[in-house]
Amino acid sequence: MDGHLLIGRSARDAARAWGALALLAAGCWVVTIHEAHAMGSGPGTMGMAFPLFIAVWLAMMAAMMLPAIGPAATGRSATLPRAMAFGAGFLVPWAAYGAAAFAALSAVARLVDASPTAARWLGVGILAVAGVYQLSPWKVGAVAHCRMPQHGDDVGGIADGFVAGISDGAVCVGCCWALMMVLIAVGAMNVVAMAGLSGVIFAEKIAPAPRLVARLAGVVLLSLAIVAAFHPAFLHGVTPMQAGRMSMGGM
Repeated sequence: MDGHLLIGRSARDAARAWGALALLAAGCWVVTIHEAHAMGSGPGTMGMAFPLFIAVWLAMMAAMMLPAIGPAATGRSATLPRAMAFGAGFLVPWAAYGAAAFAALSAVARLVDASPTAARWLGVGILAVAGVYQLSPWKVGAVAHCRMPQHGDDVGGIADGFVAGISDGAVCVGCCWALMMVLIAVGAMNVVAMAGLSGVIFAEKIAPAPRLVARLAGVVLLSLAIVAAFHPAFLHGVTPMQAGRMSMGGM
């Protein structure tokens, strides 16, 4: 087969697979926004039991992460089944992170009830830690690692794609753990925060200047930490739930 035709087919297959991931992410955004609208934005797990929390968490992660993994999921000889297998594997480490997040959010909810002032300063501290990490050499190294192919140019079969997705997802957790921790401070179902974090993650994974993106995000997070120290109104995750916050998780 002519090399140009092969390249053209590969490009079309990759675009089709990436488009499918983006479409799946769009559906997950619909689910996430619906759940956020129903529950509002507040501290803890919003009353969700562990199984439901993990299901909602995975929908959130799929919405936020899947568009950014297109190049890694498609590879040089992408097919739709391989890309879907890669995406499923990618979510496995984030499910593990979700289990840890459930425990952390449950503890924060108890802290909000016991000591709202301490919970407020915890929220400020979370934003500050996330901002400092974004500016640190560790983040620079993590972003560089995150942008490296974890499986070469070819994903291989469906099983290989799933395993490669797990590897890539684990690297992504190592790179983005601090960003996702922000949801503990501003509310796990905060759609505005999800959208902002999703944009940062996408740019860090895809943009030609990921270090600049990471640093800008760090500056924004540190600025929000300073603002929150004096005006913590948007720290929905560490302040008692109020009826006026029963909206789509807005900051």
